[in-house]
Amino acid sequence: MTSSSSNFVLTVTCPSTRGIVAAISGFLAGQGCNITDSAQFDDRETGRFFMRVTFASEEGVSAAKLREDFAAIAKPFGMEWQIGAAGEKMKVIIMVSRFGHCLNDLLYRSRIGALPIEIVAVISNHMDYQKVVVNQDIPYYCIKVTKENKAQAEAEQMRVVRETGAELIVLARYMQVLSEEMCAAMSGRIINIHHSFLPSFKGANPYKQAFERGVKLIGATSHYVTTDLDEGPIIEQDIIRVTHAQSGEDYVSLGRDVEAQVLARAIHAHVHRRVFLNGNKTVVFPPSPGSYASERMG
Repeated sequence: MTSSSSNFVLTVTCPSTRGIVAAISGFLAGQGCNITDSAQFDDRETGRFFMRVTFASEEGVSAAKLREDFAAIAKPFGMEWQIGAAGEKMKVIIMVSRFGHCLNDLLYRSRIGALPIEIVAVISNHMDYQKVVVNQDIPYYCIKVTKENKAQAEAEQMRVVRETGAELIVLARYMQVLSEEMCAAMSGRIINIHHSFLPSFKGANPYKQAFERGVKLIGATSHYVTTDLDEGPIIEQDIIRVTHAQSGEDYVSLGRDVEAQVLARAIHAHVHRRVFLNGNKTVVFPPSPGSYASERMG
């Protein structure tokens, strides 16, 4: 059996051309590594190639050595690439306002190991969930946000990001619009969740609006945050059916369930480096064979 410290993940994005797969597999074989899973996608519309490879070092080669040597392989192809240890926990900050269903779900999944994340802080503009969070030995920051202090509040939020070394921000129903500056600073590293009724039912009480219009499907969308509000590249979506016999309260309850599941799946894909930005879209590779038992998200 290979130790977890000898298992790695390689991700590659580059212009599509011949010889990429051969170059990568040849490099890994030459380093005494065995490929355990591989997924690739050649987007003919954008001319971009995407690949994710998990592999095990059978000769104890380090990640630093692999990175040093792979640079020479990557350069001729113009690759954007990363090599990291498989199963390594990602440092995450969760931001939340007054709806706690996604926060509570993520705290639980992290605690039982269903999500390989280390929640290094929770940031909120309210005090509602302080006790829940600090009881799990996680720092809680209440940073009030108003029109007048928005820049100062975001500066404080980014200070927490820097000091904790957070690699990802999760907006778990955080009901404040982030500035263009913060979106740019954390591009590709902020994930949001919202109901999928947009653009039909905007504003407050979307589930009430949907109930009054008799919708038959309730859904949720998780996406990367960009300066275009709720229009960033989509990572994960899901839906559930509702009927005329269900109440407005049922809509809200069912909606919260699907939001929590969709957000968890999106985070799981991101931290396992299965998500690649592809312009306004994403490429999302499926979970590796044999690992799905730890990836079941409801």
